[in-house]
Amino acid sequence: MLGTASFANPYEDKAKFRLLPGWTEPDGTRIAALEVVLANGWKTYWRAPGDAGVPPQFDWSASRNLKSVSVRWPQPVVFHQAGMRTIGYENRLILPFVVTPKRKGKPVVLKGVFDLGICKDICVPVHVNLEQLIAPTDAQNQAEIKAALANEPITAARAGVKALSCEMRPSSEDGVMLKVTMQLASLGGREDAAIETGDPLVWATEPKLSRSGKTLTLEMRLVHALGGSFALNRTGLRITLLGGKRSVDIQGC
Repeated sequence: MLGTASFANPYEDKAKFRLLPGWTEPDGTRIAALEVVLANGWKTYWRAPGDAGVPPQFDWSASRNLKSVSVRWPQPVVFHQAGMRTIGYENRLILPFVVTPKRKGKPVVLKGVFDLGICKDICVPVHVNLEQLIAPTDAQNQAEIKAALANEPITAARAGVKALSCEMRPSSEDGVMLKVTMQLASLGGREDAAIETGDPLVWATEPKLSRSGKTLTLEMRLVHALGGSFALNRTGLRITLLGGKRSVDIQGC
């Protein structure tokens, strides 16, 4: 059974969506993926979209024989347009996810409701329903999905991050200044970073990166949406470093 939309996508000429059934792992979990094919010049967003954009939302509640779904995000691209910085994907996105069935060895009917933003000169929200029957014996799209998984940011330990430290001080503007330093070899090419605070009401300005040898420094301002002072849970901080050759996922500081 092919993944199909339950109704016509009004932006089908800008973005096409499909569920890829993937394969079953030895532990009974399933590796599948969402495919998004974008028209030339259009993009969609990463889990943290940056200064503007729509963070993607997924609803799997109508699925059958499904215990949980865990999304695995490939390395995104940083875009600068009209004075704003956004983070996402262009051309074609393969977004893998791990499907855990309630009853292993039995088929899973994935029914996903996807709310995503797609942008070129303007941004529009897209609401798509997809359904896919995946059998335990299915083995499809393996090369594409494995390539996307291989492009996922690696852990701090695997990247060799050392001497990680975070310092906070009051800002002359609203919020607080956060300075992150670490020892890490170059990621290749232009280096960038995305900061997630773990609190939906606290956002980070575009980080400023500087490097001296293996010492990488990030500085940014954290601001609460309601203003005033706030407490930051450092274990909830998530720093994604983006480079030309690799990317790194640092959780907690």
